[in-house]
Amino acid sequence: MNRRVTGATINLPFISFAVEPEDLEQKVAREVIVRLADKRVLTAFECCDDCVERAIASLMEIRSMLVNKQVELSGHADGGLFLLLELMLEGIRQFFTFVERLQSSRQGGRRDRRDLQPYFDALTMLRGHMYQCRNQIAVIAGMEKPAVPKSMCYEDAWQLESYEKPNGNRE
Repeated sequence: MNRRVTGATINLPFISFAVEPEDLEQKVAREVIVRLADKRVLTAFECCDDCVERAIASLMEIRSMLVNKQVELSGHADGGLFLLLELMLEGIRQFFTFVERLQSSRQGGRRDRRDLQPYFDALTMLRGHMYQCRNQIAVIAGMEKPAVPKSMCYEDAWQLESYEKPNGNRE
């Protein structure tokens, strides 16, 4: 089945726009969807400190892959896919900043059991963000939305309360 997307609407928090992805963008979008499909950090529940460390390491790998895809798309930096990759990277950066601040607020900079719930809450927000971004990348790729376990229960809409409106106010 050789389907081509001749135009697609990308929906982000507070804005929607039409794109006409080029072949390279569709190829890269399909690769991103395939590579992220098997990343447990995006779908599995953590249970302990060791799981936290593995999740952070996995997110670092995802960040590296996304940056590599942006490099591959450097001639298409004004395209929708590049923007979506940047949106995913920004979510990961914010998550890492939160985790670093959480650790540095503790004596000696070590993770404490009290850190786990805020960490899990932040990771849940990041997962929802990444899921919505992946849905939009699937539109560019001309693929079905990524599947996630039923236990994750992500809605098909952005959780707008997690984002600031362009004028700087939260929804």
